[in-house]
Amino acid sequence: MTIPSVAAVSGYLTDLQDRICKALEQIDGQNQFREDTWQREEGGGGRSRVLEEGGVFEKAGINFSHVRGNQLPASATAHRPELAGRSFEALGVSLVIHPRNPYVPTSHANVRFFVAEKQDSDPVWWFGGGFDLTPYYGFEEDAVHWHLTAKQACQPFGETIYPRFKKWCDDYFFLKHRNEPRGIGGLFFDDFNELGFERSFALMKSVGDHYIPAYTPIVERRKDLPFGARERDFQMYRRGRYVEFNLVYDRGTLFGLQTGGRTESILMSLPPIVTWRYDWHPQPGSEEARLYEEFLHPKEWL
Repeated sequence: MTIPSVAAVSGYLTDLQDRICKALEQIDGQNQFREDTWQREEGGGGRSRVLEEGGVFEKAGINFSHVRGNQLPASATAHRPELAGRSFEALGVSLVIHPRNPYVPTSHANVRFFVAEKQDSDPVWWFGGGFDLTPYYGFEEDAVHWHLTAKQACQPFGETIYPRFKKWCDDYFFLKHRNEPRGIGGLFFDDFNELGFERSFALMKSVGDHYIPAYTPIVERRKDLPFGARERDFQMYRRGRYVEFNLVYDRGTLFGLQTGGRTESILMSLPPIVTWRYDWHPQPGSEEARLYEEFLHPKEWL
């Protein structure tokens, strides 16, 4: 049995954070990421990087964390109750990008690794992660590119991986109280170890490495489109759905809060400006209505 190498995973994740920050700074062209390093009292720490009020990105947060604890929190054992009481080590990179132009989608990505240990027992480990896209205005070209790149990330690991992870993403990023998806999906996986450590690690790396090729061409296509108060207002409204999902359902947010993580880093995924309205509906026949009718439904984009 291959022994999981936490050091190898950590080295990959810190390099991934560096590469994504560099790529986004080049696109933004105005501001750079500021970094805060932090330590966690129970064990571990991380480095949080945030770009605010940029030329393209209103707010972009990219977090690396590597934490340890004596007992897994409820969010980590909800699906694996047999692991309750084990010590843990968790490391990952998570990011959320909130562009200024409403024609550029918000995007999220995360790749992570868990090890749960108990005396006189073999360690239990798994990978998780994925990436998903949340457009405010729908472009079929962008949706196809996003999902094609997601499929390419999965292709070396078997024909069943992409459709399985795509469905998992559609099911996971769903606001039950609104009965609507958060966006157009992408990839999501968790508790993944079925290929053995080396191949499972390779799959996680492939997902991480395909995020920039999936997202940046869409940003380049849309970032200079003209927009006005109407589009900006709709963007603010739809950002509310993002906040609702992250605070009510997201396992990463819950894990961070339940393990006493750094609150500023955990909540940096939230958009800087957001609005809610009572019982609002888009005007029939509008581009805003088209988002609901043609894009906010799980579908086979390829």
